Amino acid sequence: MPQIRFAIIDSNILVCLGLQHLICDLLPMAEVVICESYEELVSQEDTEFLHYFVSSRIYFEHAQFFREQPKKSIVLVNGDMMISNIYTLNVCQGQKSLVRDIMSLQTKGHSHAIRMARNAKEEVPLLSPREIEVAVLLCRGCINKEIADRLNVSITTVMTHRKNIMEKLRARSLADIILYCVVNGIVSMEEL
Repeated sequence: MPQIRFAIIDSNILVCLGLQHLICDLLPMAEVVICESYEELVSQEDTEFLHYFVSSRIYFEHAQFFREQPKKSIVLVNGDMMISNIYTLNVCQGQKSLVRDIMSLQTKGHSHAIRMARNAKEEVPLLSPREIEVAVLLCRGCINKEIADRLNVSITTVMTHRKNIMEKLRARSLADIILYCVVNGIVSMEEL
């Protein structure tokens, strides 16, 4: 039985099979287990995984479990989004870049975290306290005017904060901001 085991948790079977193929080509001694859901993952008895490659949706739904294992969890994202303290792998990049990112798994070894980002040296800036307030209100479904009223600022100021949040997180949509807030424990699923 292989000593190195990886789990890919994603309902998109094409992503799973492609990632499994790449990992097995790069690390022939590894075993890669595909799970289409979190429930399927936890049903694996006495199985210890070196890393979990998990879809952002499943990570989002079961953030508590994956946050308890931050050095093992790698979130599969669509684009170059970086989330502070979370390792990500852009599944929408070319094969060469994807292989390079997966190779960093092997070169960094078992005891170190994996930085699955295109530029590992670039750190994600933390949000300011006011940006966090704006992000929380965005997560709760507030529009610019509502945020401005609640924080007693102008709509222009809210728009500036939104722009800064998007840039700092490299977010492409509100969903990316929500993911960041849930993953980092800024908001809980119950608040959404």
